[in-house]
Amino acid sequence: METLTGTALTDALDDIARLRIAVFRDWPYLYEGTLDSEREYLQAYEHSERAIALAVYDGDWLVGASTGAPLAEHIGDFARAFAETSIDIDTMFYCGESVLLPRYRGRGLGHRFFDEREDYARGMGFEKICFASVMRPPDHPLKPAAYQPLDPFWKKRGYERLAGVVAQYAWKDVDQVVETEKPLQMWARDL
Repeated sequence: METLTGTALTDALDDIARLRIAVFRDWPYLYEGTLDSEREYLQAYEHSERAIALAVYDGDWLVGASTGAPLAEHIGDFARAFAETSIDIDTMFYCGESVLLPRYRGRGLGHRFFDEREDYARGMGFEKICFASVMRPPDHPLKPAAYQPLDPFWKKRGYERLAGVVAQYAWKDVDQVVETEKPLQMWARDL
């Protein structure tokens, strides 16, 4: 695993974009991504002096990545979810995606992604850390029968759902012809 900031992070964004497209195509995101939409989304990391990416390589091949940036510097849809709360978003670090190709899962990298981002945010003086998870109806027709939500993993790490703090973000699902907004539940914990 490599920690990327500054120019190293910017240089890896196209690889991170391709990995996000591949991993988020699966449930529960069902994301029909494009490099153009990815580049637009990932600009928040390119323009932030305090952004981080954790990159997992198998040789030269990027097989996993996890990002983070100050919430106040991140895409407006996520920060806007906190508008009706008393939470000061300037004190909060936002954990973006944690994406890992299936054959590399189950090796503790998910914990390392969170550990590294939490340590980084703490070291920068942030008081809280958060992330977003897509909310899908339990009877969604594309939900795999064997799907196990990650809620127990997040709760074990001390994260809690923030009641009523839901972001809205649009993307095209793999089975749709147009983009639609999806609700994303915000989770957080103190550092």
